Amino acid sequence: MSDAEIVIDVEGLTKIYGDKTVVDDFDLKVPRGAVYGFLGPNGSGKTTTIRMVCGLLTPNAGSGSCLGYDVIDESSQIKKRVGYMTQKFSLWEDLTIRENLDFVARMYEIDERKAKVDEALAELGLSARADQLAGSLSGGWKQRLALAACMLHDPDLLLLDEPTAGVDPKARREFWDTIHILADRGVTILVSTHYMDEAVQCDYIAYIAYGKKLIDAPSDKLVDQVGLSTWRVEGTGLSALTKKLEGAAGIEQIARFGTALHITGLDKNDLKQAVMPFFTDANLTWIEKKPGLEEVFIYLMSGSEDNFQ
Repeated sequence: MSDAEIVIDVEGLTKIYGDKTVVDDFDLKVPRGAVYGFLGPNGSGKTTTIRMVCGLLTPNAGSGSCLGYDVIDESSQIKKRVGYMTQKFSLWEDLTIRENLDFVARMYEIDERKAKVDEALAELGLSARADQLAGSLSGGWKQRLALAACMLHDPDLLLLDEPTAGVDPKARREFWDTIHILADRGVTILVSTHYMDEAVQCDYIAYIAYGKKLIDAPSDKLVDQVGLSTWRVEGTGLSALTKKLEGAAGIEQIARFGTALHITGLDKNDLKQAVMPFFTDANLTWIEKKPGLEEVFIYLMSGSEDNFQ
């Protein structure tokens, strides 16, 4: 990743409220056109981190640049180039879709406003509903409207805060298709989520828990970087099996995934030695598998300490 490609480069970002450190010594580099996911539980500091990275919130410590501007001294310049989609729908429910977009276009003082609004309506598939009140829209259509409003001023950076909360699977899929189209145009996108299936849509993932970045890496390299191994077991008597395996040498965690257990360890050989005695049980079916993002996240979270306790 060459410096010429980097559009966000921050170090040591820290945010303190009262006696609580909400974000602690956060570093990040993001290349242009990347979809960068911030994965973590609710209250982990994802939103605060994104706001500091982009100059929307002043850190107590740290420094860096975003879109070529200093995140502290030139935050007003960054804000002009950012589109921000909040978790809660924040447009006007008593206005139509078109009226909402026209109002936002007025705020940004966009030239040829009507043409720009028409373009946004068409691009997000909203033209047929242009005269529908925003308050009557379903979650998925509100999501499209919010994204259209974010993109009206052609931002270089898009911030998405839990963008698909409460949205059905079809709408979520369509939303992510749109996000990748924008990224292909060179728009850099930061998205916070706690959905594992959405995290895999990102080019890079940063795990955040209790204000600390646990790890960040390209999404296709992250699992290998942590170095976990996993066995999946299905069958009857899984609760009893869990009790027998808990605390055994070589086993870091046992997690239930539907009708199966995923048993994970750091050392592949030690893990196999721990589970091998149960291979002969005719009621159980064992498969060695590559760990997923959820196993990695559970493992990383198990070693984290809640900063609000």
